[in-house]
Amino acid sequence: MRTLGIIVGMLICIMLTSCSNKSKEPWVDLFNGKDLSGWVQRNGEAVYEVNNGVIIGKTVLHTPNSFLCTEKNYGDFILEYEAKVDPSLNSGVQIRSESNPDFRDGRVHGYQIELDPSDRAWSAGIYDEAGRGWLYPLDLNPSAASAFIPDDWNRFRVECIGSHIKTFLNGIAVANLYDEHTAEGFIALQVHAVGDDPEKEGIEVMWRNIRIITNNVKEYETASSAPVFSRLVNKLTPEEMEEGWKLLFDGKSNDGWRGAYKEKFPDHGWVIADGSMTVLQSDGAESQNGGDIVTMDQYSDFDIQLEFKITRGANSGIKYFVTEAEVGNTMSAIGLEYQILDDQVHPDAKLGSHEGSRTLASLYDLIAASDSKRFYGVGVWNSARIVSNGRHVEHYLNGIKVLEYERGSEAFRKLVSESKYKVWNNFGEAAEGHILLQDHGNEVSFRSIKIMEL
Repeated sequence: MRTLGIIVGMLICIMLTSCSNKSKEPWVDLFNGKDLSGWVQRNGEAVYEVNNGVIIGKTVLHTPNSFLCTEKNYGDFILEYEAKVDPSLNSGVQIRSESNPDFRDGRVHGYQIELDPSDRAWSAGIYDEAGRGWLYPLDLNPSAASAFIPDDWNRFRVECIGSHIKTFLNGIAVANLYDEHTAEGFIALQVHAVGDDPEKEGIEVMWRNIRIITNNVKEYETASSAPVFSRLVNKLTPEEMEEGWKLLFDGKSNDGWRGAYKEKFPDHGWVIADGSMTVLQSDGAESQNGGDIVTMDQYSDFDIQLEFKITRGANSGIKYFVTEAEVGNTMSAIGLEYQILDDQVHPDAKLGSHEGSRTLASLYDLIAASDSKRFYGVGVWNSARIVSNGRHVEHYLNGIKVLEYERGSEAFRKLVSESKYKVWNNFGEAAEGHILLQDHGNEVSFRSIKIMEL
């Protein structure tokens, strides 16, 4: 009995010590509850004031987005705060953000943790303010949209450790992003611009209990169940490696690739440099310079992700279920195609058997990408994703799902019968095929090409 009592006592001691350590998390208040000491306002002229331990931001007409910024910069940290917003207003909290005179006259830019009371409900998603746009939209984790409580206080937790950014809302894991764009910067509270509508003047967003940990942050980080989305260049995250992802391009060589209908990689027309694989500008003709390239391996059920960068007026594509079985074909190998195009300049955007079906991220000549797509622009890296699981296929552009369809369905076959592909038997219905990057005579670069077989 004495021995049992000693063991029980030790267990209780361990439990109390654990609880004690947890209660001693080294939090530092960023807001003293009384005034705006340690904060500075940038850009817009929204009103910020303190009342009863709460920072209140109020909209002002005819002014751009306003930001109440910490005077200090922060790199690795864990941030917690509570926020409440009027249902008619969008807002957010900036992290690792900057304001430089040489960038749009000091425009605040950087990561933003979204505060979204709209029906879309993307609160705690990650947006790149005045930059790349959505980095982690809740299309990547739709179940987390229910975490936000309208017309009430919501508790946010943001963990930034190295290139890994995780968000939690009311205890629910929301975003799980890897990105190396900015290592440190200030934290800021945004009051969104409302234009010149007099009914929107004086709308409020509020924050309280703003606190941060900056010492030994890894000791206090939280495991996340949210799907990982990585923007690391030609690298896999630990989670991706555990899940079974593999790189199809190492950033240095053409290993794993060959020319379409060929045994080797093209000896001209493609260049591998600076961590990217680039098809060179020629005369704009389809597969008539270096030619298309395909993976050595074939795939059936898969999730493939990559980044692409186009030049002005460029045309290219990512094809899948490419079999190279077409006899006498001298053009691009046949397959389902995720279209890559400069919609603003290239005439193909206005062509196709169905309206919009040759625009960026569309299923080429068959299904148009939705109007919700977000293109970062020419000369900027954009991410493409194709998920094929059984007969179900989805296209994503920069993390946002833009279309889905069922291969081999009655609706799919009807679309094929009305398209340029009607001459190919059982088009798009192969059990497996190669992944193809297209040479369409325009300069387009690819990197961070990775795949997971489902």
